[in-house]
Amino acid sequence: MRAIDLHTHSNCSDGSYSVKELIDYAHDKGLSAIALTDHDTVAGLDEGIAYTAGKYPDMEFVPGIEYSTVEEGKDVHIVGLYINHRDEAYQKKLQEFKDSRINRNIKMCKKLTEEAGIPITYDELVEKNPGAVITRAHYAKLIMEKGYVKSRQEVFDRLIGDNCPYFVPREKILPEQAIEHILQAGGVPILAHPILYRMSDERLENLVKRLKAAGLMGLEAIYSTYEPREERDMKALAGKYDLLVSGGSDFHGANKKDIDLAVGRGKLFVPEELLPPIKMAAGKK
Repeated sequence: MRAIDLHTHSNCSDGSYSVKELIDYAHDKGLSAIALTDHDTVAGLDEGIAYTAGKYPDMEFVPGIEYSTVEEGKDVHIVGLYINHRDEAYQKKLQEFKDSRINRNIKMCKKLTEEAGIPITYDELVEKNPGAVITRAHYAKLIMEKGYVKSRQEVFDRLIGDNCPYFVPREKILPEQAIEHILQAGGVPILAHPILYRMSDERLENLVKRLKAAGLMGLEAIYSTYEPREERDMKALAGKYDLLVSGGSDFHGANKKDIDLAVGRGKLFVPEELLPPIKMAAGKK
């Protein structure tokens, strides 16, 4: 049985691989399907669809996206698979999400410059990362290049991690809003890497129950950093609420050096048998 990877990033957001490089690498890995799920952007999807169809007819390209939302002060991510990203109403709503990220970035640059003494502008970030949705990974790279820190991780630990003094939260976008947006685009909404939210079992289950009522269709039960027990627990949680099981590496290339495509930290395996039910849920043959 071949593997699939339903959670990956290109340099259209905070990955280091171009769309074509990512697809070439996926084929080298022997994947039968790959989903591109960049943060809050669909910029690479048309290129991915055309390139895969023209070069690798034995591998499926799944158009996707990953939304960054907020749940009681915590980042909660919702992946959308098989979205109709060309829909005009969808594009309009997505632009609203992008605008909220831009406003946050402008404020965070100002805070770093005026309070931390690290001169950095949003225009500078955009210039160095043309076409990409700017994330904190881009800040980390630039601040390190400027010589203010010794590692990218230091940026998250001291400067702009969730609880750090120069972090600016985004305008509150609820998980339910992302789910609604994905459903309107004909996609399948998946709760991404729930273990990473470090919630109690009760709190996580309450979240899943609530999001299921809002239209959540799947849960990322197979993920690069999960221990075997965590994977079993997430599969059980998905089963309890009749949710589809999804999985992926969350590959970012050089920006997450310990995570490789398809295999994560070496033991990840997402079987291709998981894809047909997700496809069916999206109304695809």
